[in-house]
Amino acid sequence: MIPRIHQQGSNTLGLLHYLYGKGTHEEHIDPHLVASFDGMAPDPGRDPSVTKKDLQHLLDQTLSLLDADRRPDKHVWHCSVRAAPDDPILSDEQWGDIARRMVAATGIDPGDGAGCRWAAVRHADDHIHIIATLVREDGRRLDHHRSGKRAQAECRMIEKELGLHQVAPGDGTAAKRATSAERHKAERTGRERPAREELREAVRRAVAGATSEEEFFDRLASAGLLIRQRIAPSGDRLGYTVALPGDRNKDGEPVFYSGSKLAPDLSLPRIRERWTPPADAPTAADGSRPEKPAVPDVTGPAFARRRATVATWQALLIIDHSDDGTAAAQIAAAGEIFDALAKTSAAHTRTELREAAFAFERATRSHIKAVRGYDRALRQAARDLVHSGPALGRGEDGATTAMLIDMAFFLAIAAANWHAKRHHAQQAEAARQAAEHLRAAYQAAATQPMDVLRQRGRRMPQLLRHRQVAVLRHAVPDLAEQILAEPGWPALAATLADAQAAGHDPATLLTEATRRRELDTAASVSDVLVWRLRRSAHLPAAPENPRDKRHAPTPAPAAQLPNRAANGTARRR
Repeated sequence: MIPRIHQQGSNTLGLLHYLYGKGTHEEHIDPHLVASFDGMAPDPGRDPSVTKKDLQHLLDQTLSLLDADRRPDKHVWHCSVRAAPDDPILSDEQWGDIARRMVAATGIDPGDGAGCRWAAVRHADDHIHIIATLVREDGRRLDHHRSGKRAQAECRMIEKELGLHQVAPGDGTAAKRATSAERHKAERTGRERPAREELREAVRRAVAGATSEEEFFDRLASAGLLIRQRIAPSGDRLGYTVALPGDRNKDGEPVFYSGSKLAPDLSLPRIRERWTPPADAPTAADGSRPEKPAVPDVTGPAFARRRATVATWQALLIIDHSDDGTAAAQIAAAGEIFDALAKTSAAHTRTELREAAFAFERATRSHIKAVRGYDRALRQAARDLVHSGPALGRGEDGATTAMLIDMAFFLAIAAANWHAKRHHAQQAEAARQAAEHLRAAYQAAATQPMDVLRQRGRRMPQLLRHRQVAVLRHAVPDLAEQILAEPGWPALAATLADAQAAGHDPATLLTEATRRRELDTAASVSDVLVWRLRRSAHLPAAPENPRDKRHAPTPAPAAQLPNRAANGTARRR
């Protein structure tokens, strides 16, 4: 149940005309009162002898208790309370009780007999509107500071008592929601999302991996946004506003939003924090520094995705073992990875990856201040993704996309768990939602490369297959039978064989892959282990498909592979 305190107004009658009207799209049905300050207010919706002017006069009578110069300029308090889409339809009596609880909780009418005059109007199944005059019966002007937070707290209790959908409590770090007017305007103009949300997404994509203000503003311009910059007399930038070219007000002028109005971390000073990390970059709790990705230093979507996979794996370990500020920085930078991945994804994964990035945006902010510096690996990986260009979604870049999405899924789960332990309910729920979209994107991305690996596994000689079964049972006895029963086992068997052929000890790799991160949230343990092994052993993500020579991968240069003799896993010749 979502309460929303609307902007104060000065026209009681004008708001009543809206509440009792047909609505912007004639969506208002049977407008009528469900409660009022004395239970006897006239109802212009049900009584034909009553006008909206009559109700307005009753509500505004307390204004006459004050001299004209003491009356508030904006005396109209307006709150809407909306049920969740999956909640049952509540009766008028239930909505009336909710209205009385809301005005009591917010201080509008605390029950002392001298509260403000108010009325609750219902014109749809799923919500009510409460209108009140901000002068009490005793002539005192009401101080309704923090009424929004008190309304939220009361709704949380109502949800539990009535068995309704329980909304995660917020902490004041969420981006400002689009107004009802902005949502209606989007519907009217055929936009997928309100302009505020489209701009927030576009700005987040522009900042993902950017290393300077010039690059950031160039990306905004390339995205087709209208930009205004606030420049100080010294020539320094103070801030910026952006607008969609087609979003105009009634005068035909573009509607601009400042970065801070889009999200708290999109103001120019907050964005600059990403570009100027502390000189002494923080370390993990054990004092270690992040290792450099052991992948070839070449361009292209596949190699960019390999780098991002390595950086994402490192971020998982840092979140697990670092202080809160460092972990918060990793989670914030993970949002840039998701934005960059959505921007460069192939068509068959684009929708789910975009939704994942959109959901995870809420998980990137909390009251724990992100300590910048240790997030540079993720931010560089996001930059690599953007500059490598879009992936085709097949061959090596399609397989490395699946590998990265698989790792990103576990990063989202790690973020959800981290937030949940610190009671960041909204952030934890947002990260879980992102994980579900990533799971769906993975299924789309992994179909072709996993099919190739499964075919190879099924074609392996029987003796080699038996050998891989023995390796599996020796390395991970607790998971062996579950993995053998999964459709992805042949792909894992082929990967174990590839790792051994490359000079690695497959049992050691398998043990490491299962020991270092949880697997409980994996839909297919064998799929997860395939990508972990292929990443850690520097194997091509998409082995050659005999039926399609065009997609044969380029093996990594030998110089980038680990020193096999040094780690004792050299293959005997």
